[in-house]
Amino acid sequence: MVEAPQAQPRQRNHFEKEHHPATTAGARYYWYRLIFHHDGQDERNFDLWLILAILASVGVVLLDSVPAVRARWHGVLYAAEWFFTLLFTAEYALRLWVVRKPLRYARSFFGIIDLLAILPTFLSLLFPASTSLTVIRALRLLRVFRVLKLVEYSSEAGVLIEALLRSRRKIFVFIATLLTIVVIFGALMYVVEGPENGFTSIPTGMYWAVVTVATVGFGDIAPATTLGRFITSGLILIGYSLIVVPTGIYTAELASSLRQADPNTRLLDNRGCPECGLEGHDPEAHFCRCCGQRLPVPMG
Repeated sequence: MVEAPQAQPRQRNHFEKEHHPATTAGARYYWYRLIFHHDGQDERNFDLWLILAILASVGVVLLDSVPAVRARWHGVLYAAEWFFTLLFTAEYALRLWVVRKPLRYARSFFGIIDLLAILPTFLSLLFPASTSLTVIRALRLLRVFRVLKLVEYSSEAGVLIEALLRSRRKIFVFIATLLTIVVIFGALMYVVEGPENGFTSIPTGMYWAVVTVATVGFGDIAPATTLGRFITSGLILIGYSLIVVPTGIYTAELASSLRQADPNTRLLDNRGCPECGLEGHDPEAHFCRCCGQRLPVPMG
């Protein structure tokens, strides 16, 4: 019998990795293809049934949190919850069984999500309140991206993630500045308003400052003095001014990442107009959009 060729690992995206099969023949390889591949009809049907099971299990948890439904159908919902938990436990064990390196899958993004999907129900035997955490199973619906072949757009997602990582230092400085403003205004309002107006401590004042600078304004704590209202007005204006800062930082890094990812853009950056020096023309442009001078012919 000719054994099936061993699949080579491919990095699909930032969250999903290709895993080697434990064997290239027999039942384990059949289940490996059924679980980890999505091209054949049986493989796609497995994914679709898994998604339906995830949706149903999340629905059970949501219904069980409604008092009227829980009072009448608690026994049925409890049995259904354990049915889905045992089903997902068997599926998780099957995934570990069919891959060559089970620990590698267990430590992957989807492996962790699969484990978190079954833990709350078992933990509920010791901590009943943890049952509601089973709604984390909704994260497993991320597998629908694989079924619908949306992983082909992982390169675009990579550009977004790369831009976020490159802007992390600037965003950290922004957050540090914002926290400093919150501490200062929280302490200031504690001094100006005092406990008699609801500002019973500096942390309470900081909570008010966070709500105010975010322009949410819950209204549970509000200044009563003229000076306090003047300070509040200034903090609101600061909040509106700060809203655009992280967006601008991320947008600038995203534009930089796109220029580096696009070879045409890198070429245009070096193809300025010989007359006026303007850069950033379209790839198909032959003349400068500013002075009309013929552009140099792109190299290559």
